[in-house]
Order: sequence, then C-alpha cells, then structure tokens
Amino acid sequence: MTADANPAAFTALASWTRAVRKALLVAQVDADALLRQAGIAPESLLDPQARLPVTQTTRLWKLAVAATGDDAFGLKAAREVQPTTFQALGYALAASTTLGEAFARAARYCRIVTDAGDLVVETQGEECHVLLRTVPGQSPPADEATDAFAALQALTARGLTGGAVTPLRVELRRGLPADTAPYERSFRAPVRFAAAENRLVFAAIDFARPLEGGNAELARLNESLAAQQLARLDAADLPARLRALMVERLPDGEPTAADLAAALHLSLRSLQRKLAERGLRYEGLLDDVRRELAMGHLRDARLSLNEVAFLLGFADASSFTRAFRRWTALTPSAWREQHAG
Repeated sequence: MTADANPAAFTALASWTRAVRKALLVAQVDADALLRQAGIAPESLLDPQARLPVTQTTRLWKLAVAATGDDAFGLKAAREVQPTTFQALGYALAASTTLGEAFARAARYCRIVTDAGDLVVETQGEECHVLLRTVPGQSPPADEATDAFAALQALTARGLTGGAVTPLRVELRRGLPADTAPYERSFRAPVRFAAAENRLVFAAIDFARPLEGGNAELARLNESLAAQQLARLDAADLPARLRALMVERLPDGEPTAADLAAALHLSLRSLQRKLAERGLRYEGLLDDVRRELAMGHLRDARLSLNEVAFLLGFADASSFTRAFRRWTALTPSAWREQHAG
C-alpha cells in the first residue's frame, strides 16, 4: 500500500451510478461509452449489492459534465434517484414518521451509499442543519457529486412532505458556477457558493412535523435490513478503511486506536472486537502499513532517512531504524543501497 493508493479504499453503491447513467441517457449521451471510459463495466450496475471505487465515479462525473456541457449535471442526476436506488434504506426513509427521523436515518446509514462522506444533522436553535462532509483520507469529491447529494436532500424533504418543505438556505463549497439559476430552481432556496461547508438549513419545526406517509412498523423493518447491509459492509471494508486512515494520519505522528475508532464512528472496544473477529490487531495493521510505506519511501532517493521516519509517524530516525531492522534484518540505508534503481 502506498500513499496514492489511499482513495481506492472508498466506495459508493453502484445503484447511485445508475442514476447518473439515466441522466446521461436523458441528455442523449452514450452513457455506456462514458462508463467504460471511467473504468466502470456497465453490466456491474445490474448487481444491486455492487460497489464502485470513488476514484472511478469521480472520473465519471467529470466525463459527464464534459459530454453534456452542463455544469449543473449533478442536479439532474439527483432527479433520477428512486426509493429503490438505496434499497432498504430508501424504503426506511420513505416510511419515517417525521422529516427529522428520516434525516437521522439517512445520517446513520449514509455509509451504505458511500463511505467517502458523512451526513451530519445538527439542531441549532430554530434551525436544523444537514451537513455533507468528506471523511478523513478522501480527496474532495467532484463538485457534481456534491451537487447531486445536496440536491437529493432537498428532493427528499419535498418528496416526504408533499412539496411543503424546502430549505431556508443552502451553502455549497464549490466555486460560483457560470449560471446559478439551475441551483436556485433545484433547491427552491437561496444558494451561497464558496462556503466553508456543504450545508442545507431547514426550519426545526418542519423536521418535527408528522409525515402523512409515515409507517413506524415498515420503517423499523426496513431499517433492520439496512443495519444488516451496513454490518456486511463494515465486515468487508473495515481493515481497508482503517489502513487508509493510517496512511493519512501517519505524517502527523503515530495515530492511536482510539483516534481512528472515533474517525470510523466506532468505540475503541468495538474497533478492537471487529478486528479480533478477523484475526487482526490494531498494532499489527499499523506495523504492516508502516513497513509497506517504508519500502516505497526508501525507493525515493529524494527523501532522507529523517524524512522517511517523519512520514511514518516515528519520533526519530533511530526508532525507525529499530523497526526496520525488525522487519527486514537490515538498516534502512543498507536496504536502500540493495534496492537502488
């Protein structure tokens, strides 16, 4: 594993890309050709459980904008999302008894849709703020992906309330687009660009109002299915996500298990238990990541041993040397000489 392999640890549900494909077809673009150009096999979208690397979906968003000439393409893709797009989670949201309950569920199970971002809901006085955040270790997503995800939140609020609820205001981190009118039409609210965070602000009273289509029993049933899906995802992806976080945090010093557990929304005990179920230990994973990174860094002749030690989170070069001897029975300088060129 190397530092530039880090983003590959993040994935998105393939059915989300199906919505992108539909929007491309509406725009009369050869969607499957663009999918292949992005490295995505069109047939992979047929598997409801399939997940795609975020690096590929980001490439697809960029290709879609280039092919359509539409900077606001993400807003159109959001309109192609159906309750079935997100499987049991979509049905659980549709059956929620209040809008606040729906958004709380969306935040809790956001990782089913993608583990590259978090949905956070905060109450601030008479307002409820829905924030879209990138998780540690992930590069900023494509503007179009953020546009689509933000627009989807506004569409969810309108859909569940029969059009009665729209945001009070919307803030997006993306730069000012050439034409702001599509954003104002999509969100039906004032939109500010180049903001500090991606945020939709609703009236708190709207989040508390009962929903006409609410069905608590149906919501609980589908939430149980969503929880099972999330558990399967965690079981498959936890080590990869943990390693990605280690790569990101090591230049700032050795990351603790408690810190990375918090970043993964787990307690320290839960992280240790989940790793133990796979026959893994935090210390062993950290040691493996450091060893693999060390060999990559040592091949770069521009890096001094002190710089390599720093990138691996060691307090000093001597600590790095002791660890490297344990891994290879060689000093870093001897290993570098053997592998020069």
